[in-house]
Amino acid sequence: MALFYQHNINEHTRLGIWRIEETESFFLEKVPLKKDVSHPYKRLQHLAGRYLLPTLYKDFPLEEILVADTRKPFLENEQYHFSISHCGNFAAAIVSDRYRVGVDIEFVTPRLRRIAEKFLHPEEALFLKDWEALSHIHLELTTLLWSAKEAIYKWHGEGMMDFKEHMRLSGTIVSAVNDWVTMPFEFRKRSVVPMTVKGRLFDQLGLAWVVTEV
Repeated sequence: MALFYQHNINEHTRLGIWRIEETESFFLEKVPLKKDVSHPYKRLQHLAGRYLLPTLYKDFPLEEILVADTRKPFLENEQYHFSISHCGNFAAAIVSDRYRVGVDIEFVTPRLRRIAEKFLHPEEALFLKDWEALSHIHLELTTLLWSAKEAIYKWHGEGMMDFKEHMRLSGTIVSAVNDWVTMPFEFRKRSVVPMTVKGRLFDQLGLAWVVTEV
């Protein structure tokens, strides 16, 4: 068993990260492989992400998962709301029997600096500029902002998102003694919806999640 991290966000919502150390056959004992994933490693990530769902909620009906045209997995009866993310040999999942959710994990890597202009609003880029002298912190914050926007994208689930304009940091990022950071955002696709994204770093792995009323 390789449950890397688990967090009960509230009485209705649970999150977990799985470190993938098993073979495909381990996951196939419990996970139906309905999706046609040809690349062996991508298939392993896919299986590990779904394996996490009943690890968080034992009665999660894996066999009932459908996939929307936007590639978002969902349950037709909405018994659970859930989101899955993969990165390297890690898979993350968040599940709620009440709330709408989104999750993302990302490695802290300089690659994100090279694509920052594609997802950072100018005001966010200006905020990060204040941290350029502290290169590692700058990179960690860039990673958390990217991961936060990916989590919001999955929370939305309908595609057609402008990462610069539709998702914007709207206040100060606040760190807590328990290693979590709080990121205030505004979702701006149709109307302005305030939301809070939580993030955390595990060495070189960044995690972000969002939970809202349905």
